[in-house]
Amino acid sequence: MIVTVTLNAALDTTYRLDALRVGGTNRVASVRQRAGGKGVNTARVLAARGRSVLVAGLAGGPAGRSLREDLCAAGLPHRLTPVRGATRRTVAVVDDDGEVTGLWEPGPEIAATEWRRFAEHDFPTALVEAEVLVLSGSLPPGVPADAYAVLLRRAEQLGVPAVLDADGEALLAGLAGRPALVKPNAEEARRATGCADPATAADRLRGLGAATAVVTAGADGLFGSAEGLRWHTPAPRRIRGNPTGAGDAATAALAIALADGLSWPDATADAAALAAAAVAAPLAGDYDPELYRELTHAQP
Repeated sequence: MIVTVTLNAALDTTYRLDALRVGGTNRVASVRQRAGGKGVNTARVLAARGRSVLVAGLAGGPAGRSLREDLCAAGLPHRLTPVRGATRRTVAVVDDDGEVTGLWEPGPEIAATEWRRFAEHDFPTALVEAEVLVLSGSLPPGVPADAYAVLLRRAEQLGVPAVLDADGEALLAGLAGRPALVKPNAEEARRATGCADPATAADRLRGLGAATAVVTAGADGLFGSAEGLRWHTPAPRRIRGNPTGAGDAATAALAIALADGLSWPDATADAAALAAAAVAAPLAGDYDPELYRELTHAQP
């Protein structure tokens, strides 16, 4: 089983319209709403790939109830620690040209007692049958900056390898927990290391604590660094669509590789194809299976 942790889960709303007119009236063609957050999106992709998953994290308020209901409807097992604050909402506006405008709320204020309950009880319980752990996304207010490092050390004690996909202070502090794999995008890697070159940034992320680093760079592909190995995986052909969940799909592919012991170059080739197939799907957490098969078949 692969356990995904989303400390700042969200109820995602996606508006589709022909074109976004800033300062004007916009008529929405369609609206979709469902449970989201990076770890939730990753869990959806993992489940679609036939993997057993468990969604863990924090949820509260009316949006938290809706989030739980949607996870149940999607058949995604979950163990979410209740909190008093309301789970955040996010809005993605997607136009006919594939441009995405996002509005992300900060998330609820988490009390120290709520965080301790999760970190000391609910989180270790969730890992009992875990093969791999995925820690994804931002930290809500009140959760300590070193939260991911704390969880990574606990996972290490339990013998569970982990993937870290975070940004900013959460990423830098989390690297002290020595994840098996860290997977930021190029901009997140640049902020963490000061390196604009994704390949060099991957090397430096390893120096900061990760055993393996993979930096996703959109159309430039994926750049990897592991002990004794440095590689580049080109991106597949350009795909039009919604790129919001592409990174989460790549994380899913890398988590599978960690569970199955695949080589990292093979893993990033699969991650590139799955991320491209996710761009072709309308909602984050989905991917186009026919395109995925086409892209994986086309790989040398």
